Amino acid sequence: MANLTGKRMVITGSSRSLGRHFALACAEQGASLVLNGTNAAALAQVEQQCSALGANVRTLVGSVAETAVCRALVQTCVEAFGGIDVLVNNAGIVRDRTLLNMSDEEFDEVIAVDLRGPFLCMREAARAMKEQGSGHIVQITSASGLVGNFGQANYAAAKAGLMGLMYTAVKEFARYGIRVNALWPVARTDMTQPLIDKSGKSARELGFGEPQEVARALVWLCSDSASHFNGQCLTSTGNKTALWRSPAEAHVLQSAEPLSLEDIEQHFSAIEPLPIYSTR
Repeated sequence: MANLTGKRMVITGSSRSLGRHFALACAEQGASLVLNGTNAAALAQVEQQCSALGANVRTLVGSVAETAVCRALVQTCVEAFGGIDVLVNNAGIVRDRTLLNMSDEEFDEVIAVDLRGPFLCMREAARAMKEQGSGHIVQITSASGLVGNFGQANYAAAKAGLMGLMYTAVKEFARYGIRVNALWPVARTDMTQPLIDKSGKSARELGFGEPQEVARALVWLCSDSASHFNGQCLTSTGNKTALWRSPAEAHVLQSAEPLSLEDIEQHFSAIEPLPIYSTR
């Protein structure tokens, strides 16, 4: 059975909501943890809860938008536990507004935390993992990044960027024994609760699982049971789990000669556009 005994992990954004449940689930399964958040009191509470489960825990308060914080997270893990086996890029914020009304600041603030932060953490973690010859990085993405979401242009761009980072890192890091995967958790969280409340339906009716249920997918993905996974995107609702396909071609037309405008027009004239996946 999957467990995390001996795993040395950094989990960003782990002071509240889904990140907190990620930390608790990993602690329960034997991981040593470096936890991070911007609220010192909330982070201390999670540290106490993880320690009560028997985990060896360190914490670092600060925003992953800052290079020094990302570097310190990895350094703390290496110095405290002798290395880093897993980085979970979970930290994220939202500043929802329609694209036409979104301010420069609202876009930049989300990109700084949700995309720049994971890049910085990946870079610092991969440098340490390269030295030890192994490691695993997990990107926490979302439906917004995979299929878009109304009012979340900034968040969608950042979460889609995590997938681009993953596919690139798979190509660059494999020679160092470093794997990179993604998890799309579909859970009732601080971010999704307003949507649930507005709908008038229960979280379960809308397909959202409880965070402690969805956290089991992260535990499995970070365990040795998933060591054959690289470049994969796993989703979990608590009641359902699946793998997302990497973007792939469809309706291919190929010729030994350059295609003419007429060739292109004729080929696509009878083809229906590919559907965009809907979560509802």
